[in-house]
Amino acid sequence: MDTPRLLRTSGTVIAVAGLLLTACTTGSAGHSAAASSPSSLSALPSTDASDSTALKPYYEQKLKWRDCGTADFQCSTMKVPLDYAAPSTATDLKLAVVRKKASGPGSRLGSLLVNPGGPGGSAIDYLQYAALGYPAPVTSRYDMAAVDPRGVARSEPVKCLSDKAMDAFAATDVTPDNTAEQNALVQADKAFAAGCQQRSGQLLKHVSTVESARDMDVFRALLGDKKLTYVGKSYGTLLGATYAGLFPSRVGRLVLDGAVDPSVSALESSRAQAGGFETAFSAFARDCVRRAACPLGTTGADDAGKRLDAFFKDLDAKPLPTGTSRKLTEALGTTGVISAMYDQAMWPTLRDALTKAEKKGDGSGLLSLSDSYYERSSNGRYSNLMYANAAVNCLDLPPALSGPGDVKRALASFARSSPHFGANLAWSSLICGYWPVAPTGTAHRITASGAAPILVVGTTRDPATPYAWAQSLAEQLDSGTLLTYDGDGHTAYGRGSDCIDTAVNRYLVEGVVPADGKKC
Repeated sequence: MDTPRLLRTSGTVIAVAGLLLTACTTGSAGHSAAASSPSSLSALPSTDASDSTALKPYYEQKLKWRDCGTADFQCSTMKVPLDYAAPSTATDLKLAVVRKKASGPGSRLGSLLVNPGGPGGSAIDYLQYAALGYPAPVTSRYDMAAVDPRGVARSEPVKCLSDKAMDAFAATDVTPDNTAEQNALVQADKAFAAGCQQRSGQLLKHVSTVESARDMDVFRALLGDKKLTYVGKSYGTLLGATYAGLFPSRVGRLVLDGAVDPSVSALESSRAQAGGFETAFSAFARDCVRRAACPLGTTGADDAGKRLDAFFKDLDAKPLPTGTSRKLTEALGTTGVISAMYDQAMWPTLRDALTKAEKKGDGSGLLSLSDSYYERSSNGRYSNLMYANAAVNCLDLPPALSGPGDVKRALASFARSSPHFGANLAWSSLICGYWPVAPTGTAHRITASGAAPILVVGTTRDPATPYAWAQSLAEQLDSGTLLTYDGDGHTAYGRGSDCIDTAVNRYLVEGVVPADGKKC
């Protein structure tokens, strides 16, 4: 899957920081004595596990809702077992949950859970956007709800590095030109992994997507819903598809937007994502060169790509000042460019940032884009997004690449997928090779036989979850239906397409599934 440097998070997450649910934070427990268990679908208890004696206390607990400090939002915490294969109250996790009651008019349809992706994106932060920004036909009829997944944000967050150490990690050169730079990158990845082990201990063994899907079923039951209604974006589609595979009879109306293909390996995923960013950059470049002030020239998209390569090369040799103690390195500059590929609404910001860097030697614009991507606040504090991202990805699948030799052998194929970003993504795929916990999952197809119709949404020029993944997931799912948005950006629902929104709204509110293959 992805590395800590490249995410599958809906871009909207970054835009909702203005709302704060101050009453929802839970403490982080230092678990130290639980056994690791496999997280593959076949290795866990059956889908009737909620009826087992050991799990009944979790499914029958009573949530104590309280005011969140933000109007109309209610907060609570729920307990889940650290290890579903061996539940023990001594090691229970406390997960933060939030809801906003249906606003009406119209009869209440139940609860709609949301997740923005990542892995590592805060579902609670995203809920603050979804509950107020999703189309009114949906928010008026559903209680909007979210749980921060285990290891994420307010729910026993994985911790790895100090903020200062994270600054250094984010700035580390991920396209090494010599042995010294290669060794520095390897040491940075090893230090990151060691920090997670030191600060998060046994929790690292139990943050898999399968376990988070089981947590989501507990939350469904506690909300009083017989079936799950859900909108998952980006990695959230993998979480939703995994839920459907585990609990097909409990599937209500599932929207999987910006779909991840669970059947591809970590290596295939990283390489395909490189191609996705290349496609997105080509669209940006074609738009940019039509503008007289394009910082990458006006000759054509190919020339714009060459100018971007030259800019990255110059950054590698001489990082730019930013007006702070931090300089814009090649790694930070590349992350800044990539961050703007998630949403075409960010293209003007990227043009301005590149212009400032090229014309004035000022890297502050690109640094700001990079900081937003890493969820680094203006006071230098990082969220745990990148830590949870690594922890989940490295547990879910065997590593894409296990050492510098593997990367070097893979570079040519990455370059074919993405001439401009391929090397960056190849070297960024290395970190799971040094992870302190063995992976418990494998790539696999999900059919969810017996599930109600599931709506899969794909965007043709999605940078982070290539359209082919949506096609594949819709084909894998026995009840999958594909809805296509012919456009740019990451994910489609609630992002401005009336055609997409109307189709998804009808599915969620009326249960009407669009014609398979419908395009917007």
